[in-house]
Amino acid sequence: MANAMASGHHQVTADPTRRAASIRIPFPARFSPHAERARRHTLQWLQETGLLTEEAATAEYDALRLERLMAYFYPDATGNDLELAADFNAWFFIFDDQFDGGLGLRPEAIERLVDTLGRTMTAIGTSRPSAASDASGPLGAPGPPLVRAFRDIWRRATAGTPYGWQNRFRTHWRAYMAAYQGEAHNRNADRLPTLEQFLKVRRDSIGVQPCLDFTERCGGYFLPDELHDSFPLREMREITGDVVIFVNDIVSLVKELAAGDVNNSVVVLREQKGCTLEQSVEYIAALANARTAHFARLALDLPKTLSERGVLPEVRGHIDHYVEGMGHLMAGNLAWSLATSRYDETGIAAVSGGRQRPWAYLAAGPECPAEGAARNAPAKN
Repeated sequence: MANAMASGHHQVTADPTRRAASIRIPFPARFSPHAERARRHTLQWLQETGLLTEEAATAEYDALRLERLMAYFYPDATGNDLELAADFNAWFFIFDDQFDGGLGLRPEAIERLVDTLGRTMTAIGTSRPSAASDASGPLGAPGPPLVRAFRDIWRRATAGTPYGWQNRFRTHWRAYMAAYQGEAHNRNADRLPTLEQFLKVRRDSIGVQPCLDFTERCGGYFLPDELHDSFPLREMREITGDVVIFVNDIVSLVKELAAGDVNNSVVVLREQKGCTLEQSVEYIAALANARTAHFARLALDLPKTLSERGVLPEVRGHIDHYVEGMGHLMAGNLAWSLATSRYDETGIAAVSGGRQRPWAYLAAGPECPAEGAARNAPAKN
């Protein structure tokens, strides 16, 4: 299956700007003034946690400018909050890159890794830790870097937050991690899923829901569950995730073809429809535009809906911020994706010919519960 997909590499331009030219996201892509501060902080954090250990790997990571994605997602966040966002975004991408090789074909090994990470998400009190407790925190605790770094992110993100929000945050993180098992099954399957079947997994593996939880935290509020889980916010969150998925899959298409991965909506739809890759790109772009237009209609009707429900003005202000945050994710993801080197010729070369990123082996060592053989096993071709 992957060989058939990879053979289409020449059919699609390697320029992500050209491939995404027909996508229309009518929300402003605002940018935080704290991006450079977050960049410096996260580079240091990555070295302290052991996620990056060599100068060459650090330089390769830094060239991706992942902190700029968070500067788009949270343009009004404080400097400290943006630093934390940049840290967990770095973890997101480094975790994602663990599955480009042999580990990405081993659902059982992924399940063990997810279980280990999941057990770090313990509930903590609603008062923020003191400086002394920070100093003795997880960065100095035992454990492999991937687990130790995630424990640090969880502790810092949940400090001072209500237990209800922590439960929501935990649920979304678990779903995100567990979705990699579903993607492993796709890589091993004789046939690809339909687009709708694919999206059931991809909506979790894209990682949008934990990012939207952090929108609340940055805004200093936590939506009541009955509003968070109700129409239309529930549908608007799904639309936000779909738009991010479709944009990501369009701009990353050639990179993923080079790596032999099939977990891409363009690839899935091409198989389902029997069309060319270019035709599939056009169809996925049209889906993104349709989803965005529907989101705009729901947002326009939202004030009336909230008024009819008797939602208090203060909470309505929080919901306004939350909806604006969804727009930041959609617009910011597109803006960043067209500028990062992750999806250009450099990014394609970094995963071509069986090469993986230098940080892609953190889950393959004896300290992590993934199979050590994963480091040497090739991706499915």
